[in-house]
Order: sequence, then structure tokens, then C-alpha cells
Amino acid sequence: MLSASISQLSSWRAVLTGSDFTIIDYSTLVNKGSTRIKDIALKANVSVGTVDRVLHNRGRVAEEVRQKVLQIAAELKYEPNLIARTLGANRTYQIAALIPAAEFDPYWQQPINGIEQSEKELRRYGIRVNFFFYDQHNVQSFLEQASRISLVHPDGILTAPLFYRESLGIFEEWKQRGIPFVFFNTHIPEYEPLSYVGQDSYQSGLLAGKLLHYGQTAPATFLIAHIAEDFANSPHLIKKEQGFRDYFKQNGLTEAYSIIHADLADSLVEKQLAALLATNPAVKGIFVTTSKAYLIAPFLSANQPRSIRLVGYDLLKNNLKHIQEGAIDFIINQNPTGQGFQGISCLADFLVFKKQVSPIRYLPLDIITRENLGSYTEAVV
Repeated sequence: MLSASISQLSSWRAVLTGSDFTIIDYSTLVNKGSTRIKDIALKANVSVGTVDRVLHNRGRVAEEVRQKVLQIAAELKYEPNLIARTLGANRTYQIAALIPAAEFDPYWQQPINGIEQSEKELRRYGIRVNFFFYDQHNVQSFLEQASRISLVHPDGILTAPLFYRESLGIFEEWKQRGIPFVFFNTHIPEYEPLSYVGQDSYQSGLLAGKLLHYGQTAPATFLIAHIAEDFANSPHLIKKEQGFRDYFKQNGLTEAYSIIHADLADSLVEKQLAALLATNPAVKGIFVTTSKAYLIAPFLSANQPRSIRLVGYDLLKNNLKHIQEGAIDFIINQNPTGQGFQGISCLADFLVFKKQVSPIRYLPLDIITRENLGSYTEAVV
């Protein structure tokens, strides 16, 4: 004996299969989010083929039937299986990764690893990545690789826009040609990328200021060190320095603490640093705006043991020894592997799965010290 309320009966359909009745409760399908085209057809009392034509807008269907099918699809919260559709499409998406070569700076091996890992997971959906490596200290190298990318016309591009001035024309060309591009490592919002994946450089500068200031008695001087970088042409470094300086301004500390800036050559770091410290003996902390704190740590260990606090970026192999020994006090981890991985995933979401992509994907600001270093299992190079 079947009994049900009128509201329940409105969401059920009895289907006679041989001598058995099958009761389909459509409210359960909505709750589980598992509605199929077949379920819509059963409730609308039409064929699966009719529902397919309505949902995919192909073939002729009476207007009354079309409206009925669309209404039921909305009631059941039907969502197309984009993954299944993608697997059946047999389409290949070519993505270009314009990235500095790791041979010039080991930092870049980590985003390369992330990109390769992401491609491996997305290959069955047609994602293919081609690398275009350039020398991060050679603008012409960057321009040549960017021109190569323009010639092959990829479906999407992932890049770290290290050269501000020289990039403008290139990104404008890609935009006009309808090629979506994603930034990582460095965010330049005026270029209007599809998305940016990475840290908030300004906030990381604020954090570095707090780390150097914490527990440090006044008066004291702090040094901002840019190593082997074109500071004036590097928006992410400018934002880091601005954030660092603003920490002291916002907290009314500018009279008690002075800040100096230095551009250091990687081959002359120790010589230049010795000269700076000789003329600025009140330096109590150094903020390295890149992953190259390992170039300063040995000098401090030998000449200023435990008297100058050192803050830098990234869990590179070259930094690990100095963190463990205490020569580097704090590392702000930028998760470069995650930046590369999520950059490719972002393009896949847009190209393959037709998802709306967030214009910014900020990654956490992780603070690494000798005491918690063992908790981080990220592969380092």
C-alpha cells in the first residue's frame, strides 16, 4: 500500500518495469546533486533525446516542451558533467610557460616542478605545456622567447613578468589576439591578466618589517637588500620595499628606526656588505627581497655572529643550511611550486572546464624558522 502526501507525489514518478514499480524521489536527486539527463526526461515524460536537444540547443523541439524541460532542469539543479564532456571532446590545449631558466637562479626550478606536476595531472583533459626559458638578467633573451610564443599562438600563457617596461607591448599584443595569460610571482594589474597567482608582495614587505622590528630596541637601522635585480624595473620588489617602509610609518616608528636601501651584485655581496656595515654600524637587521639570503648569511656568521637579524625568502637548498644554523632568522616562503601548479590549473579551469576564474589567487605568507623547518615537506632544490 503506497501512501504519500500531495507534495511528495508531485516529486515522484512510478515507472513500471516488468512487474515492479520503481519509485524515483526527485528531491533526493536535488539534494545529492546527481541529476542526469535521464532523470529530467522521466519527470518531463519525454525522451532522453528530446532533453539532450533542449539542453544543448540543437534540433527542433516544440516551444512548450522546451520550456517544460528547462523548468524541470532548473528545479532539479541539473549541471552538465564538464569533465565527461571534456574527456569526450578529444581536444588538446597548448599552454606556453614563459619562465626564467633555473640554471641562472635555482629559485625557478620550484615553479618549473609545479608546472610539470600540474600538467601531469591535467594531461587526460588535453593540457600540454611547452617551456620557453630565458635569462632573467637579459632583457633581449626575454623578448626573443616572447616573440617565439607569439609565433606559435598557444591557447594560453603562464609567465612571471619580471621586466615591467619591456613587457607592456607583448602583453597588449596577446590581449588583442585573444590569448589568455596568467601571471605568477609578479603581479602587474594594469596589464589585465586572466589571473595572478602568488603572494601579495606589499603585505609580505609589511610582514618582513614586523619580523625585523619585533624585540629590537631603538635606535636601530635596517637594510633592504636587493641582490642582482633591476629594482626600478621590478614591480614586485618595489611593492615589497614599500610595504616594509610603510610598516614603520604606520606604527609611528620612523624616528626610532632608520631604513637604508642597497642594490648588491651577487658576485660582490660580501665586499659591498662590508663597506655598508662599516659606514652604518647601527644596522641590526637585513631584509633580502629575493631568495638570495644565502649570499649574505655566511658573511654575517663570520663577521657579525648573532648581532644582525636576517630575513629573506624561499626554502631553497642554499638557504636550508643557514636556517638550521640560525644565520637566517626568518624565511617568508612564497611557495613557488604552488605558484607554478596553480598557474596551470587556473588556465585549465578557464580553457577546459569553462569556469569563471578569480582575477587574484593569493597564497599564504608562511613564516619559516629553524624551529618549524622540519614541518615543511615541500621539495627543495
